[in-house]
Amino acid sequence: MAYLRIRADGRVEIRESVSTAAGPRARTLATFRGSLGPDVLEQAAGRASRGFDGRALVARARELGIPVTERRKGGAARQLLGRIRQGVSLDPVLVTLLREALARCPAAEVPAELHEAADWVGVDVRRRGQALRGLLRTTDRIVRTRPQRRAKPRQVFPRFRSTPEPSAP
Repeated sequence: MAYLRIRADGRVEIRESVSTAAGPRARTLATFRGSLGPDVLEQAAGRASRGFDGRALVARARELGIPVTERRKGGAARQLLGRIRQGVSLDPVLVTLLREALARCPAAEVPAELHEAADWVGVDVRRRGQALRGLLRTTDRIVRTRPQRRAKPRQVFPRFRSTPEPSAP
């Protein structure tokens, strides 16, 4: 039976116990950060030597507060798409094989607002960070050039006293 183990550094491991001549041992089936998704479950199921119950792992992850997602990461597809958008040439035979394989996969319509974001698919985290820092610097410069707004005058409230003021004679 597979189980989840949360590491001190934030990684989560899917492990299984196995019996050996030296006694029981735990074996790591998959390791991930962030959310538990179908790709991680498939990797763990492929490495499991005993029965594997993905539904039980998903339920346990929710109990532990680990985010669960239905989306696949598709890292290899993202990298390939990024390389193609950068103009890297591919072997024509591989292109034909890819087209045939992709024709059998389910597809979805890409929303119009995501076409511009498609340029960032497959871009490494370092380059994304550089772009974000550049945008933040630009907005900081824009804010600095604007005239400073007047501060609202502070409202003065009457003072409350717990003892009455002495009356004037």
